[in-house]
Amino acid sequence: MNKSRIFSIAVGLSLIIIASLWYGQNNGLLPEAAATEAILYDNLFNSLLTIAAAIFLIVQTILIYSMIKFRRRAGDDTDGIPIHDNFLLEIIWTAVPTVLVIWVGIYSFDVYGVMQNGRPMSMGMGMPAMTHNHLGMEAAHADMMNQMDQMENSELNTAVASASEPLNIDVQGMQFAWIFSYPGTEIQTAELHVPIGREIKLNLSALDVIHAFWVPQFRLKQDTIPGMATSIQFTPNKLGEYPIVCAELCGSYHGGMRAQLFVDTPEDYEAWLVQEQEDLASSNSKNAIASTEILSQHQQLLAAQTQKMGISPETLKSLPRTMPN
Repeated sequence: MNKSRIFSIAVGLSLIIIASLWYGQNNGLLPEAAATEAILYDNLFNSLLTIAAAIFLIVQTILIYSMIKFRRRAGDDTDGIPIHDNFLLEIIWTAVPTVLVIWVGIYSFDVYGVMQNGRPMSMGMGMPAMTHNHLGMEAAHADMMNQMDQMENSELNTAVASASEPLNIDVQGMQFAWIFSYPGTEIQTAELHVPIGREIKLNLSALDVIHAFWVPQFRLKQDTIPGMATSIQFTPNKLGEYPIVCAELCGSYHGGMRAQLFVDTPEDYEAWLVQEQEDLASSNSKNAIASTEILSQHQQLLAAQTQKMGISPETLKSLPRTMPN
């Protein structure tokens, strides 16, 4: 192989690598990332896409070159050149995919461990943890803190820093809705509210069939299985409203099983909790007043009817005060 051909191959490979790296980082295929953990998924996705783009360009370049270089010429009816196996080439196309598959497997396993458990699984297996060195958690945390610093409320960082424990929220999936319950309160809503910068743990369950809790902007997807408890953890880092989608075919109205996730400031989140509790108390109070009025009317009606039967008002008052069905 002459020097000009070697130079051409080197230039071609360099261009392919540059194009693949650029596309891997600027593909625009993922929605906005709104959680700290989303950077882990995005880095993994972009890495895989870079590898896939490089392989695609190399294969297509070789294919197009071969079609032009080795095409049949007019009037050439001879047999093709006999080509035997190439040991070095076979070693290369076996070793390179093997290394890539092992690397992708470890990388993916590490990301899965962080997304599921909040820490890299490889840390307990004698493998080098990739979470901070490779996956860019510092960059995600810095982005979250920069955004919070730009908020008008100067007390936000203090409130976030003081919330060290994950906020647990129970999530029930049913045909065809999501129900969110906040432990320590009686609040149950059809929309999910979380404070920015606070680690959130969703405890998932299903009442009927298998559903899948999916928030595309958070890169979260977890099945909810009847009789089996599952959970996911994340830390929202951008204020806004994000869709919650069921990603598992669960019935005839599967496409309509949606909800909204609201990322609020800690102050707005606390105000929302207070308002929900006040609305709940007001609703219970109105129900109690209505029940008392109905019971009173019911007792008066019974008193008028039971006088003819010789039943005293004292006996009537001693009856259990329960609402009729």
